[in-house]
Amino acid sequence: VAALTSLFSFCVSSSVSMFLNTLTPKFYVALTGTSSLISGLILIFEWWYFRKYGTSFIEQVSVSHLRPLLGGVDSSSPSNSNTSNGEADSNRQSVSECKVWRNPLNLFRGAEYNRYTWVTGREPLTYYDMNLSAQDHQTFFTCDSDHLRPADAIMQKAWRERNPQARISAAHEALELEDCATAYILLAEEEATTIMEAERLFKQALKAGEGCYRRSQQLQHHGTQYEAQHRRDTNVLVYIKRRLAMCSRKLGRTREAVKMMRDLMKEFPLLSMFNIHENLLESLLELQNYADVQAVLAKYDDISLPKSATICYTAALLKARAVSDKFSPEAASRRGLSTAEMNAVEAIHRAVEFNPHVPKYLLEMKSLILPPEHILKRGDSEAIAYAFFHLQHWKRVEGALNLLHCTWEGTFRMIPYPLEKGHLFYPYPVCTETADRELLPMFHEVSVYPKKELPFFILFTAGLCSFTAMLALLTHQFPELMGVFAKAFLSTLFAPLNFIMEKVESILPSSLWHQLTRI
Repeated sequence: VAALTSLFSFCVSSSVSMFLNTLTPKFYVALTGTSSLISGLILIFEWWYFRKYGTSFIEQVSVSHLRPLLGGVDSSSPSNSNTSNGEADSNRQSVSECKVWRNPLNLFRGAEYNRYTWVTGREPLTYYDMNLSAQDHQTFFTCDSDHLRPADAIMQKAWRERNPQARISAAHEALELEDCATAYILLAEEEATTIMEAERLFKQALKAGEGCYRRSQQLQHHGTQYEAQHRRDTNVLVYIKRRLAMCSRKLGRTREAVKMMRDLMKEFPLLSMFNIHENLLESLLELQNYADVQAVLAKYDDISLPKSATICYTAALLKARAVSDKFSPEAASRRGLSTAEMNAVEAIHRAVEFNPHVPKYLLEMKSLILPPEHILKRGDSEAIAYAFFHLQHWKRVEGALNLLHCTWEGTFRMIPYPLEKGHLFYPYPVCTETADRELLPMFHEVSVYPKKELPFFILFTAGLCSFTAMLALLTHQFPELMGVFAKAFLSTLFAPLNFIMEKVESILPSSLWHQLTRI
């Protein structure tokens, strides 16, 4: 038996040596070249899949298909029903948080966006953003009975036009027929080149809109058609009054703007879709009327209402204002944070968790651009829109930016990683980067959170591709030397097997080998 074992080991060693001796350098070149090609193709596919879907294809296949086959937990089992429901709720919340919202502080196209284009030659608005605005205009300013009034029928077509000049021409055509409020709105938004000119047109729109609103208000209960007309006329009137208040704010008549916004919110309390309270907060901060700002926050910073960067960061600014003028990081590290300082830091952490992109704009670590007409809550677009209007208010409060600079990065130590759940809010949605790239112009570098880390398999395939390519190159340049190295490597690889066989032969008795041979 011992002899047979020794003979088997000798045969294995002889076969390996004979196989290695028959291999030519061309075989090694072909082997390493093929391996390099295959790993390179895998790397290219993995990188493309990661850039498109944000995850590794190999990891996804492993988790979805291989883990159940290897005895992983079945996601359909009853024991995991609660977990699955929780994940579904979280996914639904992420989808709702990735909804695009109308920017309540959006600029005027003719007086502001177009002036930027004339000066810089750059387009501040994307096609996707302007298309969303066109859909909003059709929703707010049209109804099914527009065909009954010639001017409204023309404006219904005008809101669908892609060419700005065609829209402006249609608005002038509608005004030749009658005083049309929506035609004045379009001219104020797109044709007026100054805020004063836009305000004049909005005042004319207000006169026409109030007449239509009074007439439709009397007839709203006469049928669904009149009810739709009244709903449209209400939207038109609210939009005009809000834009007039914004004109007053831009022209320096801030107290007048605050009064107009308060009257509008009192007259139409249910129309929260315009988010007029965010315009009011910005105007009150300009007046440094912090008591009224706190009163507005107390009403709208409610758990049942959708949050925004304006609400979260304004609340943080008010808390920081109480302690920022005397705050010193060195003194705080020695004596600890006081109760007021702790409240301010917690408010900053809360705001940063809601939208982590804002601090870099407030601290001027990233350059600002004109805000888009639509924003994505918790995204880079919302951060730009907030910082564009509120940076001056943070600068006005002494020490507020210093406190923000010292504390905002501490938020990320409190948020669980990976972002399976949030700390104070729902987990940060993963869809923000794609939506922000659609909303923001190409010349802006979109802020991404969290930073996507390259999956392990991309790094692995990149290393494998580089290693095999290097081996192929060395084998092609030095075939004999690489052949010697390959033989030495394989001999070393098989050496433990020979060692184990010799140990087994010396330890086990020959009678046991005889019994095993008989079996």
